[in-house]
Amino acid sequence: MKSDLFASENLAQPAAAPGMTLQNAKSVKYAVNGEMLARQGSMVAFRGNLQFERKGQGIGGMLKRAVTGEGLALMSVRGQGEAWFAHQAGNCFIVDFEPGDALTINGRNVLCFDPTLSYEIKMVKGAGMTGGGLFNSLFTGTGKLAVVCDGHPIIIPVTPQAPVYVDTDAVVGWSARLDTALHRSQSVGSMIRGGSGEAVQLKLSGEGFVIVRPSELTEAVAAH
Repeated sequence: MKSDLFASENLAQPAAAPGMTLQNAKSVKYAVNGEMLARQGSMVAFRGNLQFERKGQGIGGMLKRAVTGEGLALMSVRGQGEAWFAHQAGNCFIVDFEPGDALTINGRNVLCFDPTLSYEIKMVKGAGMTGGGLFNSLFTGTGKLAVVCDGHPIIIPVTPQAPVYVDTDAVVGWSARLDTALHRSQSVGSMIRGGSGEAVQLKLSGEGFVIVRPSELTEAVAAH
């Protein structure tokens, strides 16, 4: 049987070493040798001897998800084999953490990660419940994190002289050392995202960067 479908770039090759690699722009392959963690429901295929289990976050994490609908619902993958992960054909990127690195990521943008990384769901400082109770996942330690994003992300440097204001629906993540606060821009409310009335953005200040997706679709809209 012949077809461009079977081009070499589409074929899954045996893993050369344990851990995650990009299968292509839309999916991540993880060669499991022990344990790894992934977003619940993100596994699209696997081979080998693997077990998938829902991973609890403790009472605090469950409460935050119940109140806000945000958070990071995880599953652990144990055993030996290969698994492929993707989410709504979003673009996938691998972030390699070195000692001292810390990154705040929206739970909806987490795909999978090494068990050597530590994560904690935290309320965004300065946002409070007036911003819908913004909860993001703080990742620290060493290892790899796979992030998924609608479209091609925009990476914007943040400096003390030039804080950045981002749409809370579009922000993917930011340097954990940045300071956060809600910013209200009543005068330009009718010009931002086609809305009207009061507009609220997340203000990021300090030294670092912010990751923004070029999409305003919510999970509910994208699912239709």
